[in-house]
Amino acid sequence: MAQSVVSKKYNIHAQMEHIQSRYFGCGHPDTTAWEWQTTIHRDTYASHASRYNRLALFSVIENESVARVKFNMLQSMIQPCGKPPKKEEL
Repeated sequence: MAQSVVSKKYNIHAQMEHIQSRYFGCGHPDTTAWEWQTTIHRDTYASHASRYNRLALFSVIENESVARVKFNMLQSMIQPCGKPPKKEEL
C-alpha cells in the first residue's frame, strides 16, 4: 500500500511539471505570489478586453464608452498588482 501512495505522489508531481512546462500561466516552483497574481490579473483583463459583449456590459455598468473601457483595461494590464516587491539578496 505504501508503494502505491508513493507512486501516486510521484505521478502527481510529474503531471504538475508537465503542465507547468507547457502552460506559462501555471507558474513553476519558484513563482512568487506577486508574479502569479499579476499573471492571473493580466489574463482576466485580456479575456474581458477581447470580448465585445463583456466590454459592452462593463461600459453600461461604468457609464463609459466601449472604447474607453477597453483602453482602461489595457492600461490596467501594465501593473495590475502594483510595483513588484523588492527581492531579498542572499
